[in-house]
Amino acid sequence: MLTSKHLLAKAGISRATLNNYIALGILPRPLVQRAAPGNGRALRLGYFPHSVLGVIEKVNSLKQEGFTMAEIVKILKKEPQRVTPEPAPELAPEPAPAAEDEGGGSQAVDAILETNEHPGGELRLTLDQIDYPAYLVNSRFEVEWCNQEAETQILGQSGGLPRDIIERNIFQMLLSGPAMGKAEGWNEILRFHLALAKNRLSKTALLNLETQLGSDEVERLLHLYDEVDPIGMGGIIHTQLNLGSRGTAEQWRNLYAAFFREGIFFAYVAADEDSNVLLALLARRDLLIQDLLRKRRPFLTPLAVLVADIQDSVKICAELPPEEYFELINNLWGAMQPKLRRYYATHGKHAGDGMVYYFFPQPDCNYVLNAIRCAHEMQETMRKISRDWQNRKNWINELQLNIGLDEGQEWFGTYETPTHLEFTVLGDTVNRTARLSKFARAGSVWVSKNMLSKLTTAERENVRFGIRRKSEAGPEILVGSTYSRISNLIDLSNAKYEKFREVGILPVTELLDVTIEDEEIERT
Repeated sequence: MLTSKHLLAKAGISRATLNNYIALGILPRPLVQRAAPGNGRALRLGYFPHSVLGVIEKVNSLKQEGFTMAEIVKILKKEPQRVTPEPAPELAPEPAPAAEDEGGGSQAVDAILETNEHPGGELRLTLDQIDYPAYLVNSRFEVEWCNQEAETQILGQSGGLPRDIIERNIFQMLLSGPAMGKAEGWNEILRFHLALAKNRLSKTALLNLETQLGSDEVERLLHLYDEVDPIGMGGIIHTQLNLGSRGTAEQWRNLYAAFFREGIFFAYVAADEDSNVLLALLARRDLLIQDLLRKRRPFLTPLAVLVADIQDSVKICAELPPEEYFELINNLWGAMQPKLRRYYATHGKHAGDGMVYYFFPQPDCNYVLNAIRCAHEMQETMRKISRDWQNRKNWINELQLNIGLDEGQEWFGTYETPTHLEFTVLGDTVNRTARLSKFARAGSVWVSKNMLSKLTTAERENVRFGIRRKSEAGPEILVGSTYSRISNLIDLSNAKYEKFREVGILPVTELLDVTIEDEEIERT
C-alpha cells in the first residue's frame, strides 16, 4: 500500500486536492496505522491502495478534456472505479522519494488524514491543510494571521510578520512587497481590498493609518480608493486575478473574502482547483474563527484597558440568597453588554465577579474615547440597576461599580483551555488598571493622565474630570481639569494601602462626565 505522502509524490497533487477527492467520494478514506520506523516524526500514517493512482490519472484526463469537478464526480459514480483492496501494511513502507522532506509539509498530510477524521466518516479541510495563500485582517486592515504561503507569495514577509501590529497594514505590505508589484493582477488585489475597506475606512482614516508609504504610493492608493465602489460586508465574495508576473506563464487565482466579527479572511485559490472544500470550511464559521484565533501569534498593539469591580461584592453575596445573587450578576453584565459591543470592547480574563475589557484601535473612532465613553455609560447603567434592586428588595444597599482605565502598548494573545479560548494582555497596563479599579470607591471611574493625554483637544473638551481635595476649612472641593499622584491622595505608609505603592507615582484623575453629541450617538 501507499502512504499518503508517497501518494502525493507519485500523483503530483496537493494536500488540499487529495482531501478534496476523499471528501467528494472519488478516493477511499485512508487506512490509518501506526507508522513504521524510518517515516520521520509521524506516529501514525494514512495508507491507500496502489489502484487509487489510476483513479487520479482518470480525474486528470477528464480535467484535460474540459470537464468540471462536479461533472467528473458524476462520471466516476456512474462508472465506479475499481479500487483493489490490499492487505494492511506490515510497518515496512516503500522507500521515500529522494525529494521527500521528512520534516516538511508532506508529513502534515499523514497527521491530518488521521486527526481530521470525523464520526460521520468524512474528512474536512482545516487551516493546516490550506496550501495556498491565506490571511486574516482586522477592522483596520492589519494582518493578524497569515500562513507561510501568504507571507512569501503575497505579503513579501519571508522573515515573518512584524511583531508590532501597526506595522502589518495590508496596503503597506501589498504596495511594498517585491513580488506583488510584478504580478499582472496586482492592481486588482489592491482594488478588491480597497472596495472592502471603503465600508469601514474613510479616506481620512486611510490617510491616518500608521504606514511608511511614500508619496507616490499614497497617491496611487487614494486614486484607487476614489475609483472603486464599496462592497457590502457579508457572506463570501470573490474576484479572479492573475498572480503571474508580466511576460511569464499565467497563474489565475480566485481571491475569496469571508467576513467575521473578528475580521476578514482572504484566500487565494488556484482557478483550476475545486473551491467547494474551502467554501465548506468557510461555512463552519465558529470552528474556523476559533482555529484562526488559536493559531494567531501574539502581537504588540496599542490598547486601552477597562477593569470594573462591584464594591462590597462579598457583603452583597452574603446578604442575598444564592439564586438572587446570580440573578443580580447576570442582570448586571447583561445590561453592560450592549455598551461594550457599541464601543468595540474585547472581553478579557478576570477573576471573581468583576470584568476586564480591551479596546483596540478602530478605523473611524478613537479607541481611548471609546473606553472612556463606555465606562461612563456603564456607570449610568449601574445607578439604574441599583435603584431597581433597592425597590425590589427594600434595602438600603447601593450597588456601585468601581472602574479603572489606562492605556499603553502591550502584547495581546490567546491561550487555550480544554473548553475555550481566553484573550489576555501581558504587561503593566493591565496591572495598573486593576489597581485603579481597586483605588476607585463609591462607584467612581479613575483614569490615568497618560490615557487622557491620548485624546485630541476637541475630544478632551467633552470630558469633565478633576480631583476632589480637602480645603483648609474642612469641606471637600472639586478642582476641575487637574491630576494628582496616587501618593498625594492616600497615605501609602498605611498598611491597608500597601497594594497601591507600585502605582504611587502614577498621575490620575476622576472621570466626572462625558458629553456625546447627537450625531455621534447616531453614528455609533
